[in-house]
Amino acid sequence: MKIIVAEHFGICFGVRDAIAQAQALARKAPLTILGELVHNPIVREQLRAQGVREEASDRAPQTSRVMITAHGTSDKRREALTKRGLVVADGTCPLVRHAHEQLKQLVHAGYFPVVIGLANHVEVRGLVGDFADAFVVSESADIQKLPARPRYGIISQTTQPIDRVRALVAEITRAHPDTEIRFADTVCKPTKDRQLALKKLIAAADVIVVVGGRQSNNTRQLVETCRAAGKRALHIERPEELQPEWFRGVRVVGLTGGTSTLPETVEAVRQRLEEFHD
Repeated sequence: MKIIVAEHFGICFGVRDAIAQAQALARKAPLTILGELVHNPIVREQLRAQGVREEASDRAPQTSRVMITAHGTSDKRREALTKRGLVVADGTCPLVRHAHEQLKQLVHAGYFPVVIGLANHVEVRGLVGDFADAFVVSESADIQKLPARPRYGIISQTTQPIDRVRALVAEITRAHPDTEIRFADTVCKPTKDRQLALKKLIAAADVIVVVGGRQSNNTRQLVETCRAAGKRALHIERPEELQPEWFRGVRVVGLTGGTSTLPETVEAVRQRLEEFHD
């Protein structure tokens, strides 16, 4: 059984920097992460072992020093945290911050804010948090509910597949032919790189193993891309989840990981797959 690892996979710089920031802060003083720093259970376990606490974003933190996750938050919420006397560290990924800036610019230019992404995802909640009338398009059916406006300013969640985003923008354009539409591409480069590398794996492998948190949007999107192409995808978080019988008769296995997946986890998965080969 041949194992092919994707050209681009695993942890991106935004996640890497947020983890390093949390670790450095925790060495100096008690720290509470407001939500999941990244959607990866292994990373979260490592942080807890280092004394980092985690609290749901809508609950009172356990420490006076708190940290905003890599997914970002609204300016309104950031200001509310500061007013409560908390010391706020910001782990927002720079590319998520860029998406916030793009949406602000569109709104200030007179465009009605539209965000393509998962409505309940923490990143999307942060993006729309400063704009009460912002509309989220999660799927084609949502476009029918989009309020009529003369101008739409569209961005997307950073971890959406760009092909899907462009398809939804095209649908919005067809559904609202008299509306002026300005689209700012805010899908991050790491997401694009991993999607592009995955397409090469799909062409070469019989089955694809995707490593990453089950709550990770970009990891789930890698899985969906495989399945949409008719390729069997196995979504796992840890190497021990793999079972030898899953690979009976398989000649080529593709291996990739989402942008919050540690490289050592992907390597451990590769080594376990090698054991099946032996």
